[in-house]
Amino acid sequence: MVGNALGTKLVQIGHEVMMGSRSASNEAAKKWVDTSGARAHSATFSDAAVFGEIVVSCTGGAHSMEALEMIGAGPLQDKILIDVSNPLQQAQDGSMILAVCNTDSLGEQIQRAFPRSRVVKALNTVNCDIMIEPSRVPGDHNLFICGNDTGAKKDVTRYLSEWFGWKPDNIIDLGNITAARGTEMMMPLWMRLFQGVIGHPHFNYHIVRGQ
Repeated sequence: MVGNALGTKLVQIGHEVMMGSRSASNEAAKKWVDTSGARAHSATFSDAAVFGEIVVSCTGGAHSMEALEMIGAGPLQDKILIDVSNPLQQAQDGSMILAVCNTDSLGEQIQRAFPRSRVVKALNTVNCDIMIEPSRVPGDHNLFICGNDTGAKKDVTRYLSEWFGWKPDNIIDLGNITAARGTEMMMPLWMRLFQGVIGHPHFNYHIVRGQ
């Protein structure tokens, strides 16, 4: 869902997008290409990473490290790597829990494994429909980013504004990549709001600052 939403929006606004999969013959990726026009392409994870000027990691969080390790460090070196995933996994009782939290995060694991990549955690606190169309939620509301590379975060803030319409003033930079612990741990609250309170995923957080 997330990869389709982001890829489709980027193609629509004129970007060349290559969706990576374990196999170049992945049926879901081929279907997306067939319905998305000439700027949409599919390939292996590795070939997609080589192709892209910017890499977006939006696999299921429990499998993100495996997918990135299939690529290797070379194609990701010196590139902005936007990590959109949350490390969700199913507990024995069927509930969704975080595979890593408190003292580590998926964002940190990615940055440690690929130290030459410019990892920015972003977009992981909203539904994919809100990622690409923040106006679905009325009024001002916030998006959180973090990462070790200040220049990469500035670029990602600009991309989020240009690509998807996020107001730069509504994007909050939380600091270095360790802040991914906090944004990933927002997911259990988001899930409870979605399933038990609001009943649909079209909502977001708004930070209101006092005097």
